[in-house]
Amino acid sequence: MSGADDRGSKCFARDEAAITRRRFLKAAAGAGAALTWPGCAPIIVSDGGLTAATAIVRAGYNPTLADVITAGFDLVPPPDVRGKRVLLKVNLVDLPRESRPIVTDPAVIVAAAEAFRRRGAAEVVVADGPALQRDAWQIVDAIGLTPLLREHGLRFVDLNVVDPVRQANPSGLTGLEHLYFARTAVDTDVLVSMPKMKTHHWLGVSLAMKNMFGVMSSMVYGAPRNVFHLRNAESAVLDFNRGRPIDYAIVDGVVGLEGDGPVRGTGIDAGVLVMGSNATAVDATAARVMGIDPLQIGYLRQAAGSLGPIHESSIEQRGESIASVRTTFALLPHQASLRM
Repeated sequence: MSGADDRGSKCFARDEAAITRRRFLKAAAGAGAALTWPGCAPIIVSDGGLTAATAIVRAGYNPTLADVITAGFDLVPPPDVRGKRVLLKVNLVDLPRESRPIVTDPAVIVAAAEAFRRRGAAEVVVADGPALQRDAWQIVDAIGLTPLLREHGLRFVDLNVVDPVRQANPSGLTGLEHLYFARTAVDTDVLVSMPKMKTHHWLGVSLAMKNMFGVMSSMVYGAPRNVFHLRNAESAVLDFNRGRPIDYAIVDGVVGLEGDGPVRGTGIDAGVLVMGSNATAVDATAARVMGIDPLQIGYLRQAAGSLGPIHESSIEQRGESIASVRTTFALLPHQASLRM
């Protein structure tokens, strides 16, 4: 191998594997960005002309939450749901851990269901395939969601026990030729990703795109689907989102999780919902609300220009400004470089 080739190989390896050593250099007007190290050619991150709109709305866990989400829909409308089935893919990763807010709050779930019904949805289904507690109903019961489902006439589906659907893997970044999704997620008309706003000890953030781990068939991959972490979790997030695109995203940031997320962190009041029809843009906006630079999040940087935009100049911000609601989430020491 020549010296130049050797340097290129080392630069690529450092960018893919050593997140804590990345450095960010903004390009003019925010239209693109370059990640650089001494002796390495800059890696340009571009949105490729893609644009999107996201909405930030102030919110609390109270009876007016459905009205707040409805107002968010007015800012960034979801797809037409009239007469259609809407799947709310929530985040029920595990049983409650003390007072740590690790799951999508039940108040947000039922409020979103009501907001979609107001827009004419024929059916709203709540679903997840939890990673750490295989029996989703134990979590549903533990967080007090069961009586709310009954009260609001909502059906819950445990994606961990749903038959798998085999599909070609359009990007193949994980090296897998096919992916197996839970059938319910594939067959629904509109898939809405509803994660909790959390930090993540490996990926930096756990938001709408990462939430798609829960639609992968645990009947094929087991729980907690470690095959994807072994192959590269960032690549897995991209494969999932290309294989079954998200139609709309609502990030529960009323109370988020900071520090050693997605399950060991501590709660932090952020008081917002982040919403939009492009999950990549929603995740980039949510990251900025958390005080985290989306250009330093590997899966977001790789999604830019294909799945959606991540630069502020390419995202039309509606509702509250990022600056007015920014809440700096604590990070683990090795993630200091993720700061904006």
